Amino acid sequence: MRFRSCFGVSQVKALSSRFRRLYSHLRPQGRRPSFGIAFDIDGVIIRGGNPIGGSPQALSRLHAEDGTLKIPYIFLTNGGGVPESKRASELSGLLGVQILALQVVQGHSPFRDLLSRFENDLIVAVGKGEPAKVMLEYGFKKVLSIDEYASFFKDIDPLSQYKTWRINQNYEIMKNMNGLYSRYNVDSDAVKGTFIVSDPVDWGRDIQVLCDILSCGGLPGKAKGHQPALYFASDDLEYQAAFPSERLGMGAFRIALESIFNSVNSTPLWYTSFGKPNPYVFKIAESVLMQVASTRYGGQCTVDDTKENKFSTIYMIGDNPMVDIKGATKAGRPWFSILTRTGVFKGKDNHQEYPADIVVENVDEAVEYILKKEAL
Repeated sequence: MRFRSCFGVSQVKALSSRFRRLYSHLRPQGRRPSFGIAFDIDGVIIRGGNPIGGSPQALSRLHAEDGTLKIPYIFLTNGGGVPESKRASELSGLLGVQILALQVVQGHSPFRDLLSRFENDLIVAVGKGEPAKVMLEYGFKKVLSIDEYASFFKDIDPLSQYKTWRINQNYEIMKNMNGLYSRYNVDSDAVKGTFIVSDPVDWGRDIQVLCDILSCGGLPGKAKGHQPALYFASDDLEYQAAFPSERLGMGAFRIALESIFNSVNSTPLWYTSFGKPNPYVFKIAESVLMQVASTRYGGQCTVDDTKENKFSTIYMIGDNPMVDIKGATKAGRPWFSILTRTGVFKGKDNHQEYPADIVVENVDEAVEYILKKEAL
């Protein structure tokens, strides 16, 4: 079963206060633009860690000569694995413009709103990058990465001895690292929530350990029990990376886990999946854009603003018709979809099933189109 949600107003306001402090020395410069832009990242802005499609030039056009923000924009991505502040810093270095944490909405950003439910419970974070650090920065108190958690159980991964590329495979070394052994007793402290923060690295091990956690009430090796909560940061089947062909994403991992779990259990897997193309994610993105605009232009507008303060158009620039374009289309006005050919989509004409409002070669061409359309 799949249920989608997203992070709330309080989290947006908290992030916007940081943005406001950084721009507090600036005086409002003119009237706020009536439009905003949401950029996907992988396949639009970067590919394989490198800028593509003229993205540095495109982003620079949205800033004034002194580097301050001129056109409100955010990054709306199903990717993640690192805190929003770190992703903003990485993008700033790659693109040559100042990007703040408020401007980065990642697939796992909605996990913040689950803090009240799991703040003091043991949870397991899965994925590449720094999944446990992400959850700790959101305020969760008892977090283990799946690497750390698996280290408590000798022989839980029967194939570990063959994984010569792995480091710190020694059971006792891993179990005692960072004082984990003294802080957690996994024999009695059940896992209450499992969070797929980013794309898992070791699918075989992770599916095995997750099946153990989810089948046995959060206590691997024990009797069958009530399934702990399971959350996915996104449900992308494929995404564009450095390799010419698309790579399998978190949605593919979810399909594999669900198929295997349902094959070895009498009750089906229950989970919650976030991320695009959920229209509610686009509503949250609109709220974030309003906060970016209001803090930059000295206004008092909030996410509950009247119609006069809303954007007339929000441009979604993406490369994946089934995620970016489908989501913007379902969200409806004021969203306007722009499809690039630099990522998942490479067709000559528009996508047949999920056609965009316009198709362009790359993000630089997309920004050029927007600025001309808006007479800027």
